[in-house]
Amino acid sequence: MFKRYTVALLVSAATLATISPCRAQSALLDIPRDSQHSVVMQRIGITDITVNYHRPLVKGRTIWGKVVPYGEVWRAGANENTTITFADPVMVEGKALAAGSYGLHMIPAEGEWTVIFSKANTAWGSFTYNQADDALRVTVKPKAAEMQEALAYSFDDVKADSTVVTMRWEKVAVPFKVEVDTHSLVKASLHRQLQGLPQYTWEGWDDAATYLVDNKYDLEEALQYEDTSIKTEERYDNLMTKARILDELGRKDDATSTRNRALEVATSVQLYVYGRQLQRDGKQDQAFEYFRQASKKNPNDWVSHIGSARIYSAQGDFNSAEKEMQLAVSGAPDNQKIFLQPMVKKLEAKQDINK
Repeated sequence: MFKRYTVALLVSAATLATISPCRAQSALLDIPRDSQHSVVMQRIGITDITVNYHRPLVKGRTIWGKVVPYGEVWRAGANENTTITFADPVMVEGKALAAGSYGLHMIPAEGEWTVIFSKANTAWGSFTYNQADDALRVTVKPKAAEMQEALAYSFDDVKADSTVVTMRWEKVAVPFKVEVDTHSLVKASLHRQLQGLPQYTWEGWDDAATYLVDNKYDLEEALQYEDTSIKTEERYDNLMTKARILDELGRKDDATSTRNRALEVATSVQLYVYGRQLQRDGKQDQAFEYFRQASKKNPNDWVSHIGSARIYSAQGDFNSAEKEMQLAVSGAPDNQKIFLQPMVKKLEAKQDINK
């Protein structure tokens, strides 16, 4: 039995060698292949898209219409199935496709290509392709492209909720758009994540609420998350996030009272940062009031000295401002001193550091 099996393998290998006498690869051994393996992956939102394929070379051949015939199903690569895997449900060229791993095939034509997503994803090439296994077919327009010796897949025009997957080989590019419902997927993911360890921290609930308010998505749920964060541990951070949510919901009075509560519990650094935000918004007088509060809360904090320097500088009292900045530099962490030195130089030159 062993002898017959060995002979059969040798005959099979010999047959392969007869078909391709110069091929530097083996059906039995792990040695380099002419068409080398590659994997490319792109995350869109929280959804991973992965293309697993082999890269045939042009080698001076006529590819389209000859090596790859028009009108016939092609493996969109070489060797085993090219596969594409979606971690979550997606839309491909506007058509729904479930999460999963698919055999990726294409039917080339001079003016329009068919891109096929097959539920059979473990075949060798397209030789056993069966249309009954199709999960989806879409048609796309090929584009002229720069010469590409080795076939390649790339992710182009990457956005928060979409990308264009492009196959390039020889002088042809074949793109197809993939879209993801990022917000609804993130929302569902947050529900799952907040059943784990993050539910016991104020940060977990605050991060979830921040994502929702940043994207103006389901603000009522964002408010529920933030209330849970505050109940877990009241912080300047989660109070300020709640104020943002209330502003977006149009509850201005509630937003103001929540923001005032946040500023009551703020550290000197947080007061200074809030003041700087007001400065950038063109509200310098209000900003200076929070710089004063920061100095009152912690007069020895190096950040409080920066706030005082800014107030003196705006008044034209550059000597006092410079003294405050020198105190800030001496108390600042080493990695922050480099950002303060230019302010000292401006004050030495009698220039307002608020401009």
